[in-house]
Amino acid sequence: MSADVLVVGAGVAGLRCALGLADAGLKVVVLEAAPLAGGRAASWADETTGVQVDTGPHALGSEDRNFIAMLQRLGTAAQVLWQPSPLVTLVDARGVLRVPNPHLPPPLHGLSLLPRALTRLSLRDGLSHRAIAWRAARLDERSLRELDADDAHAFLREMGVRPAAIEWFWRSAMLALLNVSLEQCSAASMMRVFRLLLGRSGWHFGFPRLALAQLFVPGCCRAVVRSGGQVLFGAQVRRLHLDGGRFARAELEGGHSVAARQCVLALPPQAVAALAGASDEAALAPVAAVARYFRASPCISTYLWFDRPVTRERFWARVWTRQGLNTDFYDLSNIRPSLAGRGALVAANAIGPMAREDWDDARIAEQTAQEVREFAPAAREARVMHARVHRTPMAVPQPRPGTEALRPAAATGVPGLWLAGDWTDTALPCSLESATRSGALAAEALLAAMGRPVKLSLEAPDTRGMVRWCRAA
Repeated sequence: MSADVLVVGAGVAGLRCALGLADAGLKVVVLEAAPLAGGRAASWADETTGVQVDTGPHALGSEDRNFIAMLQRLGTAAQVLWQPSPLVTLVDARGVLRVPNPHLPPPLHGLSLLPRALTRLSLRDGLSHRAIAWRAARLDERSLRELDADDAHAFLREMGVRPAAIEWFWRSAMLALLNVSLEQCSAASMMRVFRLLLGRSGWHFGFPRLALAQLFVPGCCRAVVRSGGQVLFGAQVRRLHLDGGRFARAELEGGHSVAARQCVLALPPQAVAALAGASDEAALAPVAAVARYFRASPCISTYLWFDRPVTRERFWARVWTRQGLNTDFYDLSNIRPSLAGRGALVAANAIGPMAREDWDDARIAEQTAQEVREFAPAAREARVMHARVHRTPMAVPQPRPGTEALRPAAATGVPGLWLAGDWTDTALPCSLESATRSGALAAEALLAAMGRPVKLSLEAPDTRGMVRWCRAA
């Protein structure tokens, strides 16, 4: 078998890359080791209920511009239910706190959040953010990466942020957004997020009305096939072969090979490291060395079917506690029209250090049900009819100190071999949006090398208003 381009991996990054290449008229063969596409955003039917479930429930952000653009290209953008307000409903030891969605220009949008924050923190806690806010406002991409060697917790203390604010806000926010504890988080990764929270307003969340993979997998696969390519499942790549120092073919388990002039590895870092290391090609050693540095942040996702409705909320989050399990919850019955009037289906994520990998599924499900009942009193009268637990050993790569500087570009230095994935250099936190942008960037770079330049990616969001002026001052 031969192709113009091989794409190894049919997750978000791989399919976005394949879509861009197929739209350019190339014959693309996508090789996926699993029996279904989607990667960490895969969906399938629950064996007991027949309901489509995802690897884990997802919230989309209004600034996920590359993912939204892909859905617009595929005709599924209308299948996202946007929630302009509230921004988020938080649950902590003192009860429920509904955080509004501020629309004032930055940084004034923070003023509308201040009354809510002062119900949990003191004025001194709030004022302790002055130095770090000024630092964030003046950061550009170069100066941001200079913070990469520091861990986020130490940096917050150095900037004078008070312990109460660190524990209530920063630890919860970075766990939810970066899937890692402050002590294991790069200060650069943290400040990348904070400068955008400070410098942009109007953020809000959206939720797929369908199973997540249904938004992009069928359309991307159709585009590949219509361009003369294929998407092959159960196609485990065992070894990469070079010829004269450039990529030549991929050898599959079972001995079959697929030849192409170009290959995109759209895989998690540990899979890239394993494949490059097993290929016995000296030119691939630097690729394996960089990929090997990244560590996995796990996620445990739980789905609970209740016999009756339990809340009108679509989405809520729990503030971090040492005893807690889940960080974010989704009542899919209030999101997906197909589930309306059928009791309640609540999904939740336990991420990073909160993923109790030593707990069995029954304990995970029971703790999740208890946390739902703490938020939704109606759930105390409801019965759990069915539960399932998904364990994802690598939900996203950990943004540990040093990782921002090591995030690789699409080009590997080996002619004909490219990288895509949320862990590559996208100027975004590792996420669904980062994976999408990486796939577009890889397709751009590959097509430019073929003498066919085209713009496929959208720029990462930047600060606005007075926050942006501070950087220029």
